[in-house]
Amino acid sequence: MTDLREIAAASKAWPFEEARKLVKRIGATPPEKGHVLFETGYGPSGLPHIGTFGEVARTTMVRRAFELLSDIPTRLICFSDDLDGMRKVPGGVPDPQALAQHLQKPLTDVPDPFGTHDSFGAHNNAMLRRFLDTFGFQYDFVSATEFYRSGRFDDTLRRAAERYDEIMAVMLKSLREERRQTYSIFLPIHPETGRVLYVPMKHVDAAEGTVTFDDETGREWTLPVTGGNVKLQWKPDFAARWAALGVDFEIYGKDHAANTPIYDGICRILGHTPPEHYVYELFLDEGGQKISKTSGNGISIDEWLHYASTESLSYFMFQKPRTAKRLHFDVIPKAVDEYHQQLRAYPDQEPAQQLANPVFHIHGGGDVPASDMVVSFAMLLNLASVSGAEETETLWGFIRRYAPGASPEANPQLDRAAAAAVRYYNDFVKPQKVFRRPDERERGAIADLRDRLAAWEGGADAEALQSAVFAVGKAHGFEPLRDWFRALYEVLLGQSQGPRFGGFVALYGVEETVALIDRALDGDRAAT
Repeated sequence: MTDLREIAAASKAWPFEEARKLVKRIGATPPEKGHVLFETGYGPSGLPHIGTFGEVARTTMVRRAFELLSDIPTRLICFSDDLDGMRKVPGGVPDPQALAQHLQKPLTDVPDPFGTHDSFGAHNNAMLRRFLDTFGFQYDFVSATEFYRSGRFDDTLRRAAERYDEIMAVMLKSLREERRQTYSIFLPIHPETGRVLYVPMKHVDAAEGTVTFDDETGREWTLPVTGGNVKLQWKPDFAARWAALGVDFEIYGKDHAANTPIYDGICRILGHTPPEHYVYELFLDEGGQKISKTSGNGISIDEWLHYASTESLSYFMFQKPRTAKRLHFDVIPKAVDEYHQQLRAYPDQEPAQQLANPVFHIHGGGDVPASDMVVSFAMLLNLASVSGAEETETLWGFIRRYAPGASPEANPQLDRAAAAAVRYYNDFVKPQKVFRRPDERERGAIADLRDRLAAWEGGADAEALQSAVFAVGKAHGFEPLRDWFRALYEVLLGQSQGPRFGGFVALYGVEETVALIDRALDGDRAAT
């Protein structure tokens, strides 16, 4: 452990870089609460969002890195802001008209339109926990409703009342003039209607810990700030949570970055040192727009897992968190294959390289599994394409001939990938395929390749076949050679990019590739 800790102390992998900042902050003595607290927040106004998974995955990676560097116990909290008022009826829920009468009520007081839980907030919390549990995260779930109403937040809320003017001064500097006139850090929950009210405070009594305000009808009310009678606006709430829980580390998106001075300032006013924080870049959809659970663009957790493994999604989240990444279906095959490339590299790497390898962080620094993918996901997709596969067994017919020792039982990762490749091909690749006829030079080169393959006696040697394909391209004057491969892909596979063609021939079969070329030169595939 000591040697590994020394290596980790110099590792440039981003989780270790962040963990070292936390080690420097905490020192060798545990905090008063006895552990180092990592937190991630969630707004349950809609179904769980893949970005939320990313926050928990990345936070967990930093947490595990910290545990390698320090002996101080750690804890991860996933905090749900389920006391927020429901501002609008979300899309995709049954009987949306029935929810309209509950607008502005806390999500945990809104009936569950799906009829499976005590409230809409509880339903969405369950959805969040279900997919976090799918990935085996170790976390403690905290509900804002329980946190406020149980009294666990009371001391911080009283302190917020005592220091109301200081906190308001921080907030007012960030608001437009018209918003300043009605803003308050406290949002009272109406004793009769149960709605979260956005109204100005007439008086905040620091000694009594109460707020006085008029509701929308002009009726005056005085409520204690404790016991769940009021909640904090979201920016003060964010900071107050840090202070109340003693949060030491939190990750959040770039859309929060401008608020960081506000969060830190309010946290200090409430008597706590702000946590270390890490700001990640946002995910973009295929059109370059920010993904959000409200608009429903991008990919959901369930959609990703329909086509690829949980580990491939963790790999995608590990890569360059501070670089904006497009999160759409086209990234899935690349993530799958790169994850398995890293798995294959891991056993032969030196310890320093292993600590920089994404799979070390994906698997929590524990037992990193071996890859049984004797065929890449990209190759499986192309195999599904040329064979018109509608079921996994079609692909296994080719795989067994290429790798006689492989089987669904011996290669479970490959078997799952093959099934996913069939689904992915039929859903995304097949509708987009466009074959074209070769031009005169391409026809001559492809015919030459066909004749060389027809006379081939080298067996299923992928490297030898790849060299033969290269030789044909050079013989026919393709410069650069990628134009030759693009021609092969577009004429034979109906796409502009593809696998190493020698490997494809070895897997699909030399005779089968000859027949494929014959159909293409006869115009069958272009007609398709």
